Amino acid sequence: SCLCGSAPCLLCGCCPSAKNSTISRLLFTFFLFLGTLVSIIMIIPGVEKELHKLPGFCEGSGSVLGVQTHVNCGSFLGHKAVYRMGFAMAAFFFLFAAIMVCVRSSKDPRAAVQNGFWFFKFLVLVGITVGAFYIPDGAFTSVWFYFGVVGSFLFILIQLVLLIDFAHSWSQLWLRNAGESNAKGWYAALCIMTFIFYATSIAVIVLLYVYYTKPEGCTEGKVLISINLIFCLIVSAVSILPKIQDAQPHSGLLQASLITLYTIYVTWSALANVPTQTCNPTLLVRNSTGSATATQPLTTWWDAPSIVGLIIFILCTLFISVRSSDHPQVNKLMLTEESAAGAGSEAAAVESGLHRAYDNEQDGVSYNYTFFHLCLLLAALYIMMTLTNWYRPDENLQVLTSPWTAVWVKICSSWAGLLLYLWTLVAPLVLPDRDFS
Repeated sequence: SCLCGSAPCLLCGCCPSAKNSTISRLLFTFFLFLGTLVSIIMIIPGVEKELHKLPGFCEGSGSVLGVQTHVNCGSFLGHKAVYRMGFAMAAFFFLFAAIMVCVRSSKDPRAAVQNGFWFFKFLVLVGITVGAFYIPDGAFTSVWFYFGVVGSFLFILIQLVLLIDFAHSWSQLWLRNAGESNAKGWYAALCIMTFIFYATSIAVIVLLYVYYTKPEGCTEGKVLISINLIFCLIVSAVSILPKIQDAQPHSGLLQASLITLYTIYVTWSALANVPTQTCNPTLLVRNSTGSATATQPLTTWWDAPSIVGLIIFILCTLFISVRSSDHPQVNKLMLTEESAAGAGSEAAAVESGLHRAYDNEQDGVSYNYTFFHLCLLLAALYIMMTLTNWYRPDENLQVLTSPWTAVWVKICSSWAGLLLYLWTLVAPLVLPDRDFS
């Protein structure tokens, strides 16, 4: 029953009573993280050499009971493996997104599928993953690259929505604490954090000019850094205008500094994909047939932008799984809401003293099941692109190049994020009849 029953049975023995909806989201997120871990293992250089040491596992690694194996371990590793794992996870979450369309409450039979049967879900994920490795080589990887680009662009926008929401909630919490306790320490903490964010942003911008531009040439890098710097200055100035402060009393430099820091990170990540060696010191030229680069591993992902992107991915995905914003507008945008339907079940769980999950969605779901799975689908595509450095392979996976497509997708996502934040500031002035509290 723990594997096939309600979602929180897995944790009922060691965790306190919790909402059914929250633990379901955490377990689906665990599936995503599990697939990410497998992708990381498959892309580590040297793994193929270790697999060859297992008797009978890879082609040329010996035989088992006199039967020679014919499995090419190279087909399970590198970009090919990451793209197939990304496809498998995306297909898994798309399947559940389609199944859960228009589920309104836990009384719908499909809600039991969402919140239970975890052993069978794991088998489905394993089955899709195994099937993905049988996809024929050829145009699959080069075509799936563009699916990953579009999905990653959308997930970066979701990250920005969550970041804006987090910054507003953070600022409001500290300002409320300062007002209730009448302590100036909270204001000092706000100023210190804002200073740290802006100082870090300025330092990174200086480093970008030093390492990703040259006095002669590299015009694209200079223009992109300068444009995003100007945009960040504009949104920072707008956030403290008197009219904006009157319409949005909680707007301030803390939010603007956090958005600025994230925008500079996205700019750095974009410059790391500029396909010009002289303007991009982190560019990896990967050609498995070229003698000049034959000593380099065909696949590595742990450059600094990718590691930072992986950390942001983990934090944002966990935030999607447990969050429910204090702001009605964000809840409406993210298709989440606080449901009081499980209040009676929560009280019963507390009174019984049992460590179990209670159904808090009898009268209405607390989050949109389909939208949640679509977010995880986009997250799977984003991590696929992050682990492959947004490099585009050719059809035979012999040459991996960093295309301008990746650069412009990241830059455009940073501009879209700045416009989105700017809209949260000016919307109360543009639409005075709407409630933006």
